[in-house]
Amino acid sequence: MDLKEIQNLIKFVSNSGVAEVKLETGDIKITIRTTLEGNTPDITYLQQAPVQQAIPQAAPVAAVAPVAAAPVVAEEDSKYVTIKSPMIGTFYRKPAPDKASFVEVGSTIGKGDVLCVVEAMKLFNEIEAEISGKIVKILVDDMSPVEFDQPLFLVDPS
Repeated sequence: MDLKEIQNLIKFVSNSGVAEVKLETGDIKITIRTTLEGNTPDITYLQQAPVQQAIPQAAPVAAVAPVAAAPVVAEEDSKYVTIKSPMIGTFYRKPAPDKASFVEVGSTIGKGDVLCVVEAMKLFNEIEAEISGKIVKILVDDMSPVEFDQPLFLVDPS
């Protein structure tokens, strides 16, 4: 089971209203529990391999959070769309220190374009645009810690 499949399972469980799901396939065991308040998933991911240890129960939300950032209309100006962080981690504007930034203010983006990378537990997750438009503002400094649902970019979809 790869990261995308786990992310899709988390999305499904969060949206379904189910309290708990357990999945066992081969040497992988996954338990996802949601609370009634806010439907926040609590994930246990265990892989029975001699080199790997079980991921602590408090941290895996960052490791397996959805990669695609969901656009949300900004409160301060309804004509812009806010792209928020889908996970806790470290925000990077560049794919590598010696490379150019993914996007700049004024950049035109299309659906599926990579906007940044959020590193969580040594996994570098590319955050893709779910809308087309123009970057109006970058709300986070490079190499800064970000929280779940923290605004990252303002996009003008027109």
